[in-house]
Amino acid sequence: MKTVFITGATSGIGEQLCRDYASQGFNVVACGRNQQKLNALSSEYPSLTTLSFDVTDNQQINDALTELALTPDIWVLNAGDCEYIEDGKLNSGLIRRVFDVNFMGVVNVIEAIQTRFEKGHQLIVVGSISSEVALPRAEAYGASKAALSYLVRTLQTTLKPKGVSVSLVLPGFVETPLTDKNTFDMPAIVTASQASAAIRQGIEQRKPFIYFPKRFTVLLRIIASLPYQWQSIITAKLIKE
Repeated sequence: MKTVFITGATSGIGEQLCRDYASQGFNVVACGRNQQKLNALSSEYPSLTTLSFDVTDNQQINDALTELALTPDIWVLNAGDCEYIEDGKLNSGLIRRVFDVNFMGVVNVIEAIQTRFEKGHQLIVVGSISSEVALPRAEAYGASKAALSYLVRTLQTTLKPKGVSVSLVLPGFVETPLTDKNTFDMPAIVTASQASAAIRQGIEQRKPFIYFPKRFTVLLRIIASLPYQWQSIITAKLIKE
């Protein structure tokens, strides 16, 4: 049976992926910062083991990986965070925090696991559809996911000769503790269970890009194909007075 390595496993999409893969009989390596939640997961699923580390801390990552006896076939890098910029007033500390988790966190983990990649392995990185369209208040979050998108698309080329397939997940809004904090309308929002199903299906089919929900992400991709000036006119209408 295959082994799945999942970061951000203690809430939202990551936790749901752990539960669904474990229920299917996969060996699951659940990774996160909250040891109490990791313990609760491992107590429910005999096929689930845990690693505790912060993706922003290289030493913690490397120390945790020394405990990894299994060889994962599927590496899902899902840990992420979101903070918004208000009224276009940039905050370097806020932007750095978001990039440290969403972008450098992925870089840190890949750096630590890349020597374990083997032919046939899959690397899956969870980004966001917001990386394709400049959206209000998302200067930090969207920029971090756009950087992530570029990184992953490059890795799709550079890791292919090694037989490692790389997938980028580009979801719309998903019901998670992060989106629970949002005070604006979230069109076409899906549950974590629906997100997990879409991601697992995409992984099984080895899709290079995994978009969901379909109608919402197609709409944003159409907007993204327009000239930047037109995009600005459309997205400006999303700003609530």
